[in-house]
Amino acid sequence: MFFRDRRDAGRQLAARLGHLKGTEVVVLGLPRGGVPVAAEVAGALGAPLDVCLVRKLGVPFQPELGMGAIGEGGVRVINDAVVRTARITPDELAQVEAREREVLESRARRYRAGREPVGTEGRTVLVVDDGVATGSTARAACRIARARGAARIVLAVPVAPHDWTARLGEDADELVCLHTPWDFYAVGPFYADFSQTGDDEVVACLEEAVARSLSTRRTEPPHAVPEDPEVDVKAGAMVLRGQLTLPESAAGVVLFAHGSGSSRHSPRNRFVAAGLNRAGLGTLLFDLLTEEEETDRANVFDTGLLARRLTDATGWLRGQPETEGLAVGYFGASTGAAAALWAAAEPGARIAAVVSRGGRPDLAGPRLPAVTAPTLLIVGGHDELVLDLNRDAQARLRCENRLAVVPGATHLFEEPGTLEQVTDLARDWFTDHMAPVPHTVA
Repeated sequence: MFFRDRRDAGRQLAARLGHLKGTEVVVLGLPRGGVPVAAEVAGALGAPLDVCLVRKLGVPFQPELGMGAIGEGGVRVINDAVVRTARITPDELAQVEAREREVLESRARRYRAGREPVGTEGRTVLVVDDGVATGSTARAACRIARARGAARIVLAVPVAPHDWTARLGEDADELVCLHTPWDFYAVGPFYADFSQTGDDEVVACLEEAVARSLSTRRTEPPHAVPEDPEVDVKAGAMVLRGQLTLPESAAGVVLFAHGSGSSRHSPRNRFVAAGLNRAGLGTLLFDLLTEEEETDRANVFDTGLLARRLTDATGWLRGQPETEGLAVGYFGASTGAAAALWAAAEPGARIAAVVSRGGRPDLAGPRLPAVTAPTLLIVGGHDELVLDLNRDAQARLRCENRLAVVPGATHLFEEPGTLEQVTDLARDWFTDHMAPVPHTVA
C-alpha cells in the first residue's frame, strides 16, 4: 500500500509534476476515480481542471477487466488481445459499447452543468487517473486530448504496472508514475481507502476548481486575448488563410513562418503564440502556400518564394487599421526560419526582432549578413546537426544576435518542459526588442 486515499495520491503526484507549474497546462481527470487525484494536482499547479470523459468497456462476465474504452468525440480504443482471450463476440462488444455511450453522455451533462469544456488547443494537457491497469482508458483519454488540439500530452498516475511505458509510450509525450511494482495485478490494493468515487464528489471537485479560478483571476496578466479570427492574408496575387490575434493594447505583432509540412494549425507554433499573446503581443499565423501549391514539394523548400510571401503578408498586415504603427517581428520554425531571415534582410523591411525555433538559418545563405533585426536562434541541445548549422549561421550575422541552447531537447522540442522554455525565450526576446517603428518620412 502506497496511498491513504486518492487525495493523498494526488498530493504525492503533484510533487513530481512541479516542472509544469507556471506553464500553460490544463489538467484533465478521468472520471470518476481520477478526478480527486487530478483536483489535488490542479490545485498545486494553479491550473484549470476539467474531466476527460472516457468509459471503460468491461468484459461482460468480468467488468473490471477492460477490453477497450470510448470517449468524447467518437474516440474508440479496443484491446484486441483481451477481446480474443475472453472470446467476446461483435454483438457482445456492441452491446457494452452502446450502454457505456449512454452513461458517458449522461455524465457529460451532469459534470459540466452546461459549462463548455476547458480549451486545450495549443496547450499542454495533463491527463490524470488514479492508476493504470490495462491502459485502454488512459490511451483513449490521450487520443481525445490530441484530437482537441493539445500541443503536448502528459499522462500522470500514482501507480501502474512495471511495463506501462511500453504500453502507452506512443500515446503521450511524457509519462509520469510514482510507483511501478512488479507484483501489480490491480490498482485498488495500493490504496488504504479505494472506495468508489461518486458523481457528487466529481461535481464538487469541478465546482471547487471553477471557484478557485474565479478567485484568482485578478492575478492573471492584464492582457485580454480575444478568440483568433480567421483572416484572408493578401500576398501578391494570392489570398492565404490566417489567424490574427491582437490582445488589448498590443505592443507589436509577430508573424509566424512555419516549417515544411506544417501550417497555421501547427500545435507547437500555436503553443508559442499563446504565450506571446499572454505577454501582450499580437500574432499572425498563416499558411505560406495555398493547398494547391503545397502539393508541389519544390514549393515547400523554396526559401525565396516563402520569403516573398512573408514580405507580402507583412505589407498586408501593416496596412490594416488595427495594426498600423505596431512593431513587427518574425518567428520562424525549421525551414520557415530561413524565410524569416531572408525577408528580414530585405531593404526597408523594418523588422523589430526575429526568433528561430529549431531553424535552418543556413538556408538563407548570403542574406544573413544583411539582417539588421536582433535575432535569437533557439536550438535543442540534442539536435546536434542543426546546432552546428546554427553556429555557422550565427558567425555570418552582423546584427545583435544570440544562440540559446535548450538542454535535452531534440529537433521538435517534444521533451518535457522544452517547448515552454522556447516560449519563454521568444517572449522575452520580442518584448525586449519590439517597440513601435515609425514610418520613414521622405
